[in-house]
Amino acid sequence: MPNTGTTQDGQKKPSAFLSYSRADQAHARKLTSALQAAGLDVWWDTLIEGGAAFAKSIEAALDNADAVIVLWSATSTASDWVLDEAARGRDLHKLVPATLDGTLGPLGFRQYHAIDLTRWVEGDDDAPVEDLARAVIVLTGRAPPQMRIAVAPKRINIGRRKLIIGAAAASAAAGMGWLAWDRFGLPGARKAAANSVAVLPFSNISGDPSQAYFSDGLSEEVRSTLARNMALQVMAKSSSGGFSTSEEDAEAIARELGVTYLLDGSVRRAGDNVRVSANLIDGDTGVLRWSDTFERKVSDVFAVQTEIAYAVADALSAYVGGRPENRDGLAALGGTRNADALDAYLRGRTLYDLSADEASERAALAQFDLAIAADAGFASAHAARSRSLTAIANQYGAATELREMYAQAIAAAERAIELAPDLAEAHSTLGFTLFQGRLDARAAREPFERSVVLGAGEATVLARYAQYSARIGRDAEATQALHEAIKRDPLNPLIHRAAGMIEYAARRFESAIPYLEKSIAMNPQISRSYGAIGDALLNLGKVEDALAAYAKEPAKYTRLTGLAIGQRRAGDAASATQTFSDLVSELGDQVLYQQAQVQAQFGAIDLAFARLSAARDVGDSGLIYLRNDPFLDPLRTDRRMAAVLASVGFDPAPATAQA
Repeated sequence: MPNTGTTQDGQKKPSAFLSYSRADQAHARKLTSALQAAGLDVWWDTLIEGGAAFAKSIEAALDNADAVIVLWSATSTASDWVLDEAARGRDLHKLVPATLDGTLGPLGFRQYHAIDLTRWVEGDDDAPVEDLARAVIVLTGRAPPQMRIAVAPKRINIGRRKLIIGAAAASAAAGMGWLAWDRFGLPGARKAAANSVAVLPFSNISGDPSQAYFSDGLSEEVRSTLARNMALQVMAKSSSGGFSTSEEDAEAIARELGVTYLLDGSVRRAGDNVRVSANLIDGDTGVLRWSDTFERKVSDVFAVQTEIAYAVADALSAYVGGRPENRDGLAALGGTRNADALDAYLRGRTLYDLSADEASERAALAQFDLAIAADAGFASAHAARSRSLTAIANQYGAATELREMYAQAIAAAERAIELAPDLAEAHSTLGFTLFQGRLDARAAREPFERSVVLGAGEATVLARYAQYSARIGRDAEATQALHEAIKRDPLNPLIHRAAGMIEYAARRFESAIPYLEKSIAMNPQISRSYGAIGDALLNLGKVEDALAAYAKEPAKYTRLTGLAIGQRRAGDAASATQTFSDLVSELGDQVLYQQAQVQAQFGAIDLAFARLSAARDVGDSGLIYLRNDPFLDPLRTDRRMAAVLASVGFDPAPATAQA
């Protein structure tokens, strides 16, 4: 029977019964010594398969131990003794499985997370042994200590990971302290939260580079599932995804991201089968805290993401607490069990995230359509189709196409919500499309507010809500949501651009510029950031500096609009008129809202209202800026302005003197 030793404070030592096969006896002996060094009493018998004479002592040891540790291996899964002992531990609710060689338990035991001892067996990495000891201690009802086994734990070098945000971005990220005064609270100005975790892109080890979309997509699905656990702060994709092949170690990546834990993994896909390995690493020490391997059919990938999220949440609860009582809260939402639908969806996501040009955007839409054709009940694919249609309409749609494209986008988002009512991304997408597509600020409010209740841990959901709140004049809500979004996605240039836009919408022009500059440092090719800097400078009266910023803007419509207004402010009426003529001739009805901005600044009030009316008729998404756009200030005292605002669902904004 287990010993009855005591700890230094007089408590009975936690005890464990060790079940193993004779072929694994050397590993069992070594493990017993390590667990005893960790403060456990361990019962094990080198003659455990010797016969029925040992049955009574074995049964007593099983019943009296705090935990039953079962060492799965290729041989132990075929041992009747080990299977009986494992079943007894399961029935007593004190089973702690581990795997010596990657072998999973037989049917009936695979729902239990098995601690991976393969690295320990091969290289004396004692972090998994620490995890075993913690699991035993948790079963006693005691709080697990911050223990260290007598043999120093081996640090894990993640390898394969490197910051790829570019030299300028690396410099900016390393110097985050320079924005410590930041309204939105950047990670460089604070200590990483104990419950913070980043999911790094899973490595594709299938031997086929074309399968990278599958491993990337799976890691993103795991990240999204974890983000629904309100006990955790989960880093968003764009920041976590800024790491790829290199020898960057765990500590460096964790410091860069401002997190305490990293979830690393790999995916091997072969035909209809997929093997996923996941590792939870302490970012302060580089020590492996948990690892596991999952082997499933491709059609079960959405179930795998939930299993990984459960296991990570359980592993982290030993260190930070907060294990979710309602485990359904981590369930995969909006998924599919159709392999063809899943494959098309993940391919579409990769193309959508690339956002390279109109061809890639339309190719993404085609993949989402294929996913829906394969599984009409695939809610995430319907939500993705909605976002894809909205992106194409916003960037490439002709004026005559907009209404139909937005109508389809709204219908797709509504269908996603019907299929998965708790899918935050679907509600956020509906709000976004109602606002930018139907130009109905009032109708967008409910789905946006619902999205942040369901997706309070998702940076993209928060950022969309923040920008909506800024446009309708709810500055406090916008600031709070952006604060949370930046905390979860500190290396995303789009989030920083959004922060700058929110400051601009609140007419804090000086404060807007650093966020916009940071977005450019992270992505020198980003659109609209230089133009927004020019807008802020122009409203600060720095006309020459504004013109210089506009000249660098890659988006033609933003550049020409800003230059026309700036040239007029500089007293160069001829150049302003020519630039405006270029805007109209080159982009036509795609930029009716921008034409209204220029006409308002030129003092042509009637023409400005005519352009706004035409913009409303075709559904120009520029109208979302209407309520707090400084360039439309010359129109605000005109009685026609209230009618235009009402047509977009805005409450009237107070008249503001032109900056």
